Amino acid sequence: MIPVGKRGLTSAEAATRLAADGPNALPTRESRGLIAFTFQVMREPTFVLLVSAALVYLVLGDLREALVLAASVLVIVAITVVQERRTERALEALRDLSSPRALVIRDGREQRIAGAQVVRGDLLMLREGDRVPADARLIEANDFMVDESLLTGEAVPVAKRAHPHEGLEVQAFSGTLVVRGTALGEVVATGPRSELGRIGSLLHGRESPRTALEVETARVVRLIAIGALVLCVLMAVIFTAMRGDALGGVLAGLTLAMALLPEEFPVVLTVFLALGAWRISRHGVLTRRMPAIETLGAATVLCCDKTGTLTENRMTVVETWREGRWRTTADRDADDAALLRAAALACEPSPFDPMERAIHVTAPGAHERAGVLERRYPLAEGFLAVCHAWLPVEGDAHAAIKGAPETVLDLCALEPAARAAASAAAERAAARGLRLLGVAAAPWTHAPWPAAANGFAFRFLGFVALADPLRPAVPGAIALCRKAGIRVVMITGDHPATAAAIARAAGIDATRIVTGAEIGGLDDAALAQCVAATQIFARVRPEQKLRLVEALRRNGEVVVMTGDGVNDAPALRAADIGIAMGARGTDVAREAAALVLLDDDFTSIVGAVRLGRRIYDNIRYAMRFLVAVHVPLAGMSFVPLFAGWPLLVFPVHVVFLEFVIDPTCSVVFEAERGDAGIMDRPPRRRGERLFTARIVAVGLALGASVLAAVTAVYGLALAQGLPEGEARALGFAALVAGDVALIFANRSGEHGFVARFTRDNPALWWVVGITLGALVLCVYAPSVASLFRFMPPAPGAFAVAVAAGFASVLWYEVVRAVRRN
Repeated sequence: MIPVGKRGLTSAEAATRLAADGPNALPTRESRGLIAFTFQVMREPTFVLLVSAALVYLVLGDLREALVLAASVLVIVAITVVQERRTERALEALRDLSSPRALVIRDGREQRIAGAQVVRGDLLMLREGDRVPADARLIEANDFMVDESLLTGEAVPVAKRAHPHEGLEVQAFSGTLVVRGTALGEVVATGPRSELGRIGSLLHGRESPRTALEVETARVVRLIAIGALVLCVLMAVIFTAMRGDALGGVLAGLTLAMALLPEEFPVVLTVFLALGAWRISRHGVLTRRMPAIETLGAATVLCCDKTGTLTENRMTVVETWREGRWRTTADRDADDAALLRAAALACEPSPFDPMERAIHVTAPGAHERAGVLERRYPLAEGFLAVCHAWLPVEGDAHAAIKGAPETVLDLCALEPAARAAASAAAERAAARGLRLLGVAAAPWTHAPWPAAANGFAFRFLGFVALADPLRPAVPGAIALCRKAGIRVVMITGDHPATAAAIARAAGIDATRIVTGAEIGGLDDAALAQCVAATQIFARVRPEQKLRLVEALRRNGEVVVMTGDGVNDAPALRAADIGIAMGARGTDVAREAAALVLLDDDFTSIVGAVRLGRRIYDNIRYAMRFLVAVHVPLAGMSFVPLFAGWPLLVFPVHVVFLEFVIDPTCSVVFEAERGDAGIMDRPPRRRGERLFTARIVAVGLALGASVLAAVTAVYGLALAQGLPEGEARALGFAALVAGDVALIFANRSGEHGFVARFTRDNPALWWVVGITLGALVLCVYAPSVASLFRFMPPAPGAFAVAVAAGFASVLWYEVVRAVRRN
């Protein structure tokens, strides 16, 4: 509701000030430009090795080979820069989406804008749960308190008063949290000019901590790199000793280093997580913290609210009850109108809660005629109701209260029979899935106002019944969770009967319901036993959600928790994955959460879990492929040396293969749609490592089989007396075909041989087609073949070599078929 006479800035004025002052954003690490990106890539080990190999060829007098490697360097730099720029742009877009929002008055109307768009002179409307987006002076303040611990370290909230005529003194600082009341403020400083901005300028250079997945990948890369270095030195020494060619030994060592260097591992992790966050955002879930993506696939318990998550969150008043009778919209009379007006006076003037909005619709103009809202009595421990005290322009002061039927009935002096009838009506309404609010009113002729709401002599007016229908897709989504081994737990502030009615419609076990009062009487050990056998918790206060989350985690569960309020923040932070409601959630809830549900829809959470499992599976497939593909490449550096054969692999061949490996890992496997039965299996175990012994063993076995095929093709070609160039072309053809076969072998964990070739993945066929086409060009185009030291073999021999490479992994298909059966 816009205060009288407050129109705020115009859109044109706001745009001018935004251009002059810049966005309302804290200092951040500057985005790296093209030149900075390029220099960073030039420091990468692969780049250094390629340049070193080119210099060796230059010393050897092979100018053409040196130029080919130099050209390869430029291509690799270009591809890497493009990939990193795309990843950074995706992350920047996600950061923009996750910035806090602000409610401002512009052009005479309320507008919800991104926090970065707030400018000097904007009129901010601040409510409980909001994060103040910029430094502001207060024009109006109503029971307004903020938590300034972010700036001062003091945990005690600070009361703020309005000083509309005292210059530009700041009362509400950027980044502080509104914990009570409402206020209207005028922005006086934004971005780096705010108090928080001055602090932020000291912190913007700090990097975010690495995730567990990044730490594990770095460990593996470090171990492989150390092993590669040892093998490269060993290769150079053995080559020099056996063949008496020091420069050739250095070149062989550099080639082996290029073959073994695991630079793709961190690239895979970065690309998969960034694109995974982008894919999840397309399903209405915004990723604020990357570790959430790797954790989603392990979720075992999904704790959710009822209203707005399982239901449609479009509350409407459907019935009223008074004097022993239910009345629908069609047969309401003047007394029903008075009941609804009293309910509206117990709501906020500018409501955020959907139930309060629904009540406002049924009693339009109630606040305008009520006078001045003098006192608020909010929800408290054991007091599940909200009371507002009003001072009218004429007549006596009065109070209106709405809330849980039992709380309101306890405050009213009712005859036992009337109390029993009202309680029975409330139970029957709750059993029908209706949300019921008791309503009462009281006059007040004394001064001052009572310290608590129970100081009023309330007269019971009746009940207001509201309905919020279940989302149509929820029952199917919950059934899918059950198949996936994920337990859905409803945690709601509603009446137990209401919660049970919605749970039964959704397919959640309603056999046992535990209330907030019962939770309060349980110690931690008893609560841990309780949460293991209960799917519905009703009449739960927000602060009790934290205890429930902690109890579930003590039981070894991986917990997904949804929330929207200020008091939900501790539970969201304590959960393995906190999910804030984007449409109705407060800023502090969004900041505490790892994910933000943009549409507040339960089915989006289930979709995010599916995507999380898919992302993690695809990362594992890509890592297994990387383990496998390096084995034959490295092995064919040693085998010819010990067998006395000419070398098969030179730096130019490694560069060719890198053009297959990099796009395969970062594009093909990331685009895999996931197994059809991905939600038919239980979650992975907590703490399960990415590089398990099984993954490494299978990768090494697959790579060894390709190495055996390449060795056989190359050895037989040489044994038959074929020229070195032809033998090398056949051996390399088998190696490339084997690498392509490894792509198909690692695509899925559940599909058979035929499905591995028919499953849709356009990126796969582009990579395979370009790779095989480039192979034919390298072997049969004379000018290109000479760069690779090839001579064109007979087409039949070439086809046999390619077939041998493809056939090298068929044993794995047989093993998987036997295991599936």
